[in-house]
Amino acid sequence: MALDFSGQNLRGRNFKGRQDLVGANFSYADIRGANFTNANLRGTNFSHTKAGLQRRWAIFLVFVSLLLSGLSGCLWSVNGYLVSLIFDTSSLENQIRGWTALVVLIAFFFVTICQGAVAGAGAVAVAGALAVAVAVAGALTSGGTRVGTGALAGAGAGALAVAVAGALALAGAGSRARTLAVAGALVLTVALAIAKIGTVAGALAVAGTLVSIYISWRAIKGDQKHSLIRNIAIAFAATGGTSFRGADLTNADFTQATLKSTDLRNTILICSRWHQAKMLDRVRPGSTYLQNSQVRQLLVTGQGQDKNFYRENLRGINLQSANLADASFIGADLSEANLQDADLSRAKLKQTQLNATDLTGATLTGAYIEDWGITNTTKLHGVRCEYVFMRLPTKEDPDPLRKPDNKQEVFADGDFADFIKPIFDTLNLYHNQGIDPRAVAIAFKNLAENHPEAQLEIVAMEKRGEDKILLRAKTAAGSDKSQLSAEYFDDYNQLKALSQSQQLLLVERDSYISDLKNMIITALGQPKSYTQGNTIMSDISGINIQGSSNVSGIAGNNSVANLGTISGNVSIALNQLPDATDADKPGIKELLTQLQEIISQSADLPETDKADALIQVEALAEAGTNPQESTNQKTAKNAITMLKGIFSGLPAVASLVESTNNLLPAIAKLFGLG
Repeated sequence: MALDFSGQNLRGRNFKGRQDLVGANFSYADIRGANFTNANLRGTNFSHTKAGLQRRWAIFLVFVSLLLSGLSGCLWSVNGYLVSLIFDTSSLENQIRGWTALVVLIAFFFVTICQGAVAGAGAVAVAGALAVAVAVAGALTSGGTRVGTGALAGAGAGALAVAVAGALALAGAGSRARTLAVAGALVLTVALAIAKIGTVAGALAVAGTLVSIYISWRAIKGDQKHSLIRNIAIAFAATGGTSFRGADLTNADFTQATLKSTDLRNTILICSRWHQAKMLDRVRPGSTYLQNSQVRQLLVTGQGQDKNFYRENLRGINLQSANLADASFIGADLSEANLQDADLSRAKLKQTQLNATDLTGATLTGAYIEDWGITNTTKLHGVRCEYVFMRLPTKEDPDPLRKPDNKQEVFADGDFADFIKPIFDTLNLYHNQGIDPRAVAIAFKNLAENHPEAQLEIVAMEKRGEDKILLRAKTAAGSDKSQLSAEYFDDYNQLKALSQSQQLLLVERDSYISDLKNMIITALGQPKSYTQGNTIMSDISGINIQGSSNVSGIAGNNSVANLGTISGNVSIALNQLPDATDADKPGIKELLTQLQEIISQSADLPETDKADALIQVEALAEAGTNPQESTNQKTAKNAITMLKGIFSGLPAVASLVESTNNLLPAIAKLFGLG
């Protein structure tokens, strides 16, 4: 039975390393100063709890803040004294010292406000060095060196004062503590400065303190320029606060909890819930996803519409019921995340990793799912989706590769999961330049031989642009796709460097390499199904690599049966074309029918080349439904080029060559190709 600590006063209690707190109830408890280091807190309820500092630690931090504020005031008064030396008419050396200090401080103020305290410290060093150089160039004696040294010391003191004052404002135990720290710094600074040297130093001290307050305010607002100050302050404030360091907080619930001064370094935060948590920006997050201010805001409010999470590591994040419409998760890692009932309408999910992600009941209508990383562990039960896009939109093509293809149709309930299921757990091998089809075929065959347990099966090829292609290979569950990909491309790059003759020697070892190579050439040469924008899709589902045996669905022992299937597909496509209106002038249907018969009956072509040639005829038949459309013209041009390549190895006197020399130009003319 889970332990119940709800509503209890647990200040300062030690739960370090406890393993019996799974599912415990700490709701509404006071856990300020409690130590949960390395505890097992899976599924624990921390809703409405109050974490942070105990009262004695808060008082101690106020005391330390006042001391450091006083020190800050003293340091600024030193700077004020150095600048006031400008008015010492009795000593040229003192005047130079004062001007040097003023130049360094102005540089520090300007750079610190614009670029942050670290850059400001650098400006101090550069400006100080220049000031010393000027002093030396002015032929000043050893006194000149003392001038430069004094100015640098004063400027360095100013830099320290800003950093300390910024840390104080952030690290205070509460708003009253911050007020006391700021007021103490201001009053003590002015009092010391006026008492020692007068109003000039006092004015400079006030200016320095105001700069400190400004930087502190920007740091607490999450300005990245002042992240160093913020990190120092957060670490300081978390000392003595509630510690979850190294704890397992999987599925823990922090709804409406107050989490100021809480240490969450090295914690496991898979699916932890942070809805409406207070002061989540004051925790010490370590390297968890809570270090990102935009992510913290999303977790607290559940509102991420139109936000950009490009390449963010959001592994294990809990965004249940969140509004993520139109959000961009391009390249982000959402593996093991809870996205139940989340609204991902029109979200950009290109290359988003979704391994073991729970999308139960989520809305994906209009989402862009190009190369997203779903696996067989991704939960898609009850997903609400009317349509998706397989590519990101462009100005030229705002609706790229919509599914379903018919814009008048939508997915029925449950259809989307069935549609997307075939690409679960695929190994994506993307070639982005100068592809060598023979090297691809050899490298993939080698990979299949070396890893029979992966059960590699090519399910699709996608041509992208002119010479780019993506091979999708289905793998067995649990296969290390990263290792497979690395091994494949290492082999491919080595093979690509070989000469053509060396590659041919490798091809001769196994005939199916040439079959797979031809299919890659076919995919590169023409789209079998459809074209959108610069992306040509070539669906070749059925190429099945079984260990090192054969390529079923293309050639090998089943070539005759598959040739018959391909020929049947061509006949179906031809039947969709209209008959010629003039019996004396054959149309596309009649010419392609003749071409199909000639290829099928040819004694000069091997079975594999017949299969490739008939695939091109089928592509021409599909394009023939609208031969004047530019995309179909491009398809026809590619198909005719491929056919000429297939026939080019035959003797010039072969009957097939003689027939096609007349047929192909006639077909090209009907497509408006000359």
